[in-house]
Amino acid sequence: MDDGSQLKKFQKELSTGTVALVLLAVLAQSRQPMYGYQIAKRLEAVGEGVLAGKQSALYPVLRNLEASGLLASEVEPSISGPPRRYYRITRPGRDALRDWTAAWIATRDSVDNVLQGGVS
Repeated sequence: MDDGSQLKKFQKELSTGTVALVLLAVLAQSRQPMYGYQIAKRLEAVGEGVLAGKQSALYPVLRNLEASGLLASEVEPSISGPPRRYYRITRPGRDALRDWTAAWIATRDSVDNVLQGGVS
């Protein structure tokens, strides 16, 4: 496997766990429910390109988060096309976001410490 494909594999594995976290965060920060394309555009705007181009990967994660009770959704008609599914974060979703954020920060800090050679 060449360096490029190794990097792609690493990035895919890394993004698997983080997509759910950032989806919950985006929906927690929104004052109203959002549909998939809006969420993807928000991620592109604030994610500095790291999460860009992953729109198709968002929908299975949104469905899984909803099946877990962390999100709720409603389908509403759209004037400009097919009906849209709007997602909002639930109370259990906010609790999970808090816990996952703490786990993310602890993991990030630990990895950073190792990458910097254990210098605090």
